[in-house]
Parts: sequence; C-alpha cells; structure tokens
Amino acid sequence: MRALMLDFQPRPRSGPLGWSLLAAGVLLSLTCLLIQQHLSDESEQQQGHLQTAQRVLTGDTGGKVSLTPAETREQAQNLAEMRKVSQQLRRPWERLFATLEAMPRENVALLTLTPDARKGQLRISAEARDLDAMLDFHRRLEATGELSDVSLLSHEIVANVPEHPVQFNLSATWEIGDANP
Repeated sequence: MRALMLDFQPRPRSGPLGWSLLAAGVLLSLTCLLIQQHLSDESEQQQGHLQTAQRVLTGDTGGKVSLTPAETREQAQNLAEMRKVSQQLRRPWERLFATLEAMPRENVALLTLTPDARKGQLRISAEARDLDAMLDFHRRLEATGELSDVSLLSHEIVANVPEHPVQFNLSATWEIGDANP
C-alpha cells in the first residue's frame, strides 16, 4: 500500500493575479471617485453660470452691479430676441406641415413659408399653373382648421414662360388652439 501524504498547511490563496485584480479595483474606484468629484465641481460651476444668467435676464442685479443705459437696452433686446425664438419653437409645426402636405396640390407648388409667431401670421409664397388653381388653393387653405383669415397679398402672371404660371403670396392667421401662450 502507498503511503498517505497529508498536507495540513493551506496553500496561500493570494497570488499575483489576485493582487493585480485588487490593485485594478482600487485604481478603478479612485478613478470613479475623481471623475465624480470633477463632475460635481463642474455642475456647481454651471449652476453658478445659470444663476448669473437668470439674474441678468430677470434684471435682478443683486444690488452689486448697476448697468449702464446702453447695457440695459442691449439686455432688453437680447431678452426680446430670446422670447421671439421661444415663441417660434412653441408653435405646433408638425400640425401645420401635416395640414399643408395633406392638401391636394397638383397644380400648386409651395415656394416659401414665413411665420411670424408674435403676430400669429404665416406668409405663403407659391406658384400655380393658372388663376383657377391659385383660387382653389386659397379656398382650401381657408377651409383648414389650422389657418384662418387667408388673404391674397399679391399675384403675378409670368408672361415670359409659355404656360403663364401665376406666382402669388398669401397671408394667413395661424390658429394655435391648445399651444401655450
């Protein structure tokens, strides 16, 4: 019979692979901690900029800095421009485009759409095959729920083209309905 060899001393469980995994874990934890600290600092900095911009937009200077009249006028112009852009963005563009695209336009080509959100107006430049097509397009625009008070601003028959198309401009009030003011 063979002699029985028993080893009662446990083998060391930590080898180079274990120590390297531990070191990588500690390094990864420290890196995540540093990144989190950096993002936190940057977030605080952005909050400070946001509060400063908000104070400037609302005219609250905190009693620290007084603006010259020229700076106040420039600030008011910037604020008016931002409000104008904000009004444009709040418009229901998708509904308007869907309405215009759903209309049959075999004899009419839309050239430009020029909205004025402040007035709630829309200017449409188009070209029609003939006067009847232009008038039919005008009637169909009036019948939509999106546009009202459709008015013909100008029209011109292009004489130097053999088909004599009609270029025209329409103005309409753009009904918003449930959009925010």
